[in-house]
Amino acid sequence: MPKWFAFVFLMLNVLVSHAQATDVIHYNISVKHPDPKQAYNIELLDLALKQTVDEFGPYELKAVVYEMPQGRTSIMVEQEDAIDVVWRMTSQTLETKLQAIYVPLLKGLMGFRVFIINKEDQTRFSKTMPVTTLKSYTAGQGLDWPDSQILQHNGFNVIKGSAIKLIPMLKRQRFDYFPRAIHEPWTEIKNEPSLSVESNFLLKYTAPMYFFVNKQNKHLHRRIESGLNKLIKNGEFDTFLYSHPITANIIKKVKLADRRIIQLDNPLLSEKTRQLQKNKPLWIQ
Repeated sequence: MPKWFAFVFLMLNVLVSHAQATDVIHYNISVKHPDPKQAYNIELLDLALKQTVDEFGPYELKAVVYEMPQGRTSIMVEQEDAIDVVWRMTSQTLETKLQAIYVPLLKGLMGFRVFIINKEDQTRFSKTMPVTTLKSYTAGQGLDWPDSQILQHNGFNVIKGSAIKLIPMLKRQRFDYFPRAIHEPWTEIKNEPSLSVESNFLLKYTAPMYFFVNKQNKHLHRRIESGLNKLIKNGEFDTFLYSHPITANIIKKVKLADRRIIQLDNPLLSEKTRQLQKNKPLWIQ
């Protein structure tokens, strides 16, 4: 066999082997404290990756069970330690540590906030009360959540706690209300008869949730970005958002037209995210 033919044969084998390699992508889940809402992000990631098989080859999504706060999962991605992708509300600091895929996973719904309250407290939340009164009440938020800083920046009184303890803290009246993105509270209080979703107010601020990967993982970044952009272009992104059990009919369910909307500033946004607001197809209109 001529040497050049052997070389070509070897290179073809290498190329075929590379083309057939499977991307194994690890993400974190909790078994001790499962969150049904995470199904939306996992299924969206899977849908985006399916769009890229022709270009990038096969893939496999693998759940890694670690019981930890979301801040710790970001550190693991940054350190390339067992987890390849996370989904989090963005901040300028987070974007300096991890590579964001700049497609808002919920088209901005993370910044539409309604309150979980103790059911008997609804009368305290009069639609006509001054905003200063609402700010004087105490809002419960997570220790490492950007929302805590956003609310404090806008003059709200915030009590922080571990994410899994916030509902019990509210029930013990450690604070007055628990702001949640509008798709979140319904599942969280399903088995909590003493709690309800407050009916008069909505806080609104720009707070996209992105997929994040390690800054050196250019391949995975390109792959997820390509898949999400294809979903937006072919309309499947909107179909997924408006039909998924977690988000379907949520604008109607929250009775947005009946609420007093209080617009807040988010000081944590990067310039890249601020500019992204001009790309209207990426956001709820």
